[in-house]
Amino acid sequence: MYKGQDLQLTTENMFGAQSLRCIVVSDHGAGNMPEGMLVVQDSSRLAQRGIAIPIGADASKFESGDSVIIPIKGATLTKKDGLFQITGVNASGIQVISKGNALPLNRLTTNKILSNPEIYQSTLCMVVKGGFDPLPSPGDVLAGNKLLNDGFGDIGLHTDPESDLANTQMPVLANFRSLIWMKPGANNDYVPELRVRKADDITTLSSTVEIAPIVIAGFLADPAGSTDNNYEYIQLMATRDIDFAATPYSVVTTNNAGASTPTGIPQNGWATGGLRTYKFNLTSGTVSKGEFFYVGGSNKRINGSGSTSIAGAKWIRSFNYGSTDGDGFGAKTGNLLANSGNASGMAVFAGTTVTKESRPVDVIMVGLNGLILSEGANQIGYTITNTDWYDVINPISLTSQPFFRSGTNTLSVSYVAGVFIKLGGV
Repeated sequence: MYKGQDLQLTTENMFGAQSLRCIVVSDHGAGNMPEGMLVVQDSSRLAQRGIAIPIGADASKFESGDSVIIPIKGATLTKKDGLFQITGVNASGIQVISKGNALPLNRLTTNKILSNPEIYQSTLCMVVKGGFDPLPSPGDVLAGNKLLNDGFGDIGLHTDPESDLANTQMPVLANFRSLIWMKPGANNDYVPELRVRKADDITTLSSTVEIAPIVIAGFLADPAGSTDNNYEYIQLMATRDIDFAATPYSVVTTNNAGASTPTGIPQNGWATGGLRTYKFNLTSGTVSKGEFFYVGGSNKRINGSGSTSIAGAKWIRSFNYGSTDGDGFGAKTGNLLANSGNASGMAVFAGTTVTKESRPVDVIMVGLNGLILSEGANQIGYTITNTDWYDVINPISLTSQPFFRSGTNTLSVSYVAGVFIKLGGV
């Protein structure tokens, strides 16, 4: 209804309505909410939306989880400091219908909040696996303005220096249940920021920093041209100096196209072998921190037959996988990765012994389909590790989900033919 100017709310322009029915999400107990603001949200229609209502000191009388009816006939819909508000509401007219109602766990990534703050402002969200830039030192506390990153973007986290949360130690990695607020930006505009309401809105996940020694930086799964055989490869990057003779690793691919055998659920996960999984052992050569290197077919061309040679790049392991079995398991194959739309993928493991229980140091999957997961009493599937896409433990429910496609582990790269897939990150 808001068109850039203040609008007095009437029964007519609200299509017969006189009140809001909603849930309170603000909590003034710890002193970290904007003073005098009652913040409410509702998700009974197609999406969750929220709005701020300035009512002065009475805002602290309402508790998070209160179901309320707020008379707004005659009040004014406005936008102030980048925030949609309803002003002129009489706090004495607000009815509390019930208390202690459960609030939805609305998981959002920071890129969504940053790209569309008008949709998400004044709602309660869960940002998972958030860390700080720069990393906190021992003794650093939350007071003030901090930069939070969840792997999808940077967003401000504000903690009032006078609040009960000010002296909370900064975690290395945590889930943050926060209100989405607005603050002045650098270009006379307003940008979103997060405000944690109380101490138990922060769930610490880690007190140490874990960095994968090798990360998958890109891959060519379906080369251009008439054949994939011996042209597929994986691009990796080292995050530390590695001598593979002293510290070996392995790279395993999985192909779950319908014709790949053995069929059905992969009984030994990444170690299933046959035409389902194929292993390259990395046992010689060296790479430096920050250096790209390659694993794959011996043709060493950028995108299939007739394309540019990249034989001069650093290849740690390459051979003709169309005529040679894998290192330890995997039958010779014309396709390391599926072209069918069924799930395929690749994982890096420490050492050269890979079993169904082995957990990779990095992993990326392409597509979702196919028989790849059994979640009964005896769980079977492709193990994952903690990345910005995957979680061994569900970050919200804290239940175990060690495989791709279990729980929240459903992110995958879309299958695209004839292109190199570049994976980003810092």
